[in-house]
Amino acid sequence: MGNRVGVVGAGYVGLTSAACLAHLGHHVTCLDNDEAKVESLRAGTVAIVEPELPELVREGLAEDRLAFTTDPRSLSESEVVLLCLPTPMGAGGTADLGVLEDALRNLGPLLSPECVLVTKSTVPVGTAARIPTLTGHRHPVVSNPEFLREGYAVHDFLHPDRVLIGADDDQDAADRVAALYVGTGAPVRRTDTASAELAKYASNAFLAVKLSFVNTLAELCEKVGADISKVTDAMGMDERIGRAFLAPGPGWGGSCLPKDTRALLAVAESSGVDFAIVRDAVRANEHQRAMVLRKVRHAVTGAVDGSLAGMRIGVFGLAFKAGTGDLRDSPAVAIARQLAHHDAVVSAYDPCVPQSGAHDLAADPDGIQVVDDPYLAAKDAAAIVVLTEWPEFRALDWHKLAGDVERPVIVDTRNLLDEQLLSGTGFTISGIGSSAAARFRDWSAEPAQCSRSRRPGGG
Repeated sequence: MGNRVGVVGAGYVGLTSAACLAHLGHHVTCLDNDEAKVESLRAGTVAIVEPELPELVREGLAEDRLAFTTDPRSLSESEVVLLCLPTPMGAGGTADLGVLEDALRNLGPLLSPECVLVTKSTVPVGTAARIPTLTGHRHPVVSNPEFLREGYAVHDFLHPDRVLIGADDDQDAADRVAALYVGTGAPVRRTDTASAELAKYASNAFLAVKLSFVNTLAELCEKVGADISKVTDAMGMDERIGRAFLAPGPGWGGSCLPKDTRALLAVAESSGVDFAIVRDAVRANEHQRAMVLRKVRHAVTGAVDGSLAGMRIGVFGLAFKAGTGDLRDSPAVAIARQLAHHDAVVSAYDPCVPQSGAHDLAADPDGIQVVDDPYLAAKDAAAIVVLTEWPEFRALDWHKLAGDVERPVIVDTRNLLDEQLLSGTGFTISGIGSSAAARFRDWSAEPAQCSRSRRPGGG
């Protein structure tokens, strides 16, 4: 018989954790204060774009191992409660723990003294030590940070490369949390809470540094006549480096890396540590977005500072990466807004960002028109700018697109397209990290198509 588990928060981390723990045999109650979301989840409707997640939610509901509620009292009999709440960037880059702290104050009196409180949210070092003060009760506390990639979250939860458990003086609580993951076969690494909390920030900051490195390297390749795909292929063969996170692009973003790098810098500064390499990675990321804007201007006007006023630009991709519809801190959205800010007429398409769900983008002062058809986004465009690496963009009818655009120009910030694919279309292409056209790389391991979209075809 599984454990009685409470999950607070039904976002990417919370919903994935709840559905996967139910799949592993536990009895899970997921708490969220959004009544509309809870009603939809009770009906088996999942708004989050995440492969396999809707199926697991429906499985848990059908087998009575998964329930959704807005009532905190429903967690009163939980043996373990996972805190999966947002910790967005606050003033000065520090993590804003307001939502988490409010939840702890409300839950503290409702939970049994033996209930283990588990922080899965990314929180600053020392948060776990503060929890008893916030709840007013001496509940056992464990730090168990998540390492889930959007687009692969279910896979990463059920097949993790490690489970990190931080506990200071209650190994029984650590054992109980470790027992939740029996069946995944993952190695369990035990440490103190501070080390577990810092490990999450350190992991994301390191990935950000690696991405900024490869984006800067790509810029150097363009200057000296090298090809970034060939350079990173050679680098990736070294097992000390590996192939992951060596793909250049328009910059890194999403819900984690930007806020976590800033939070780590804030912690370092408050501790008297000059974490210059992370600070420089953030600066390099800002430079990368500006560089893409210059690349588009040059492709359209022939000058890096040429005017885009009145130019129609077709944007392919708004999500921060393929495999998700998440627009949070997306470099694609940031660049599309910059194009609009420079008076371009921006029409954007993303297979996981429906026209009906993009009101905020259109309402911005630098408004972006979001359409539900890639051919409509490209119509009469002076350039097509590929900003998200959706594999289905390769399946488009590029001969038809060449006839729809005003100018057959592509700026491919993901190196998704290649000369063979575009052969005979008349398109000229500017990629990232090569003085010539973008080179094709193997996309077979990339996320599947958006489950919400039809496969783009010929019209």
